[in-house]
Amino acid sequence: MEDLKQKLKVQIIEALNLQDTKPEDIDDNAPLFGEGLGLDSIDSLELMVLLERHYHIKVEDPREGRKILQSVQSMAEFIQSKQPA
Repeated sequence: MEDLKQKLKVQIIEALNLQDTKPEDIDDNAPLFGEGLGLDSIDSLELMVLLERHYHIKVEDPREGRKILQSVQSMAEFIQSKQPA
């Protein structure tokens, strides 16, 4: 799980072009939107594309998307739950 979270942080930084952010700057449980990383609705679309492109996971329900994209931790848990055992 730790490797997945680290990989996700790097992918988020690259996908959103967060040039001044390092993976260690992103707390696993910090909110990605609002007061946390400060992402917006356009960024959420980019993160959905990231999930689809890198993990072959398509999120259909926007309400589910909000829960999934709360933090790096919530994204990692969701990805892990969708991976074959």
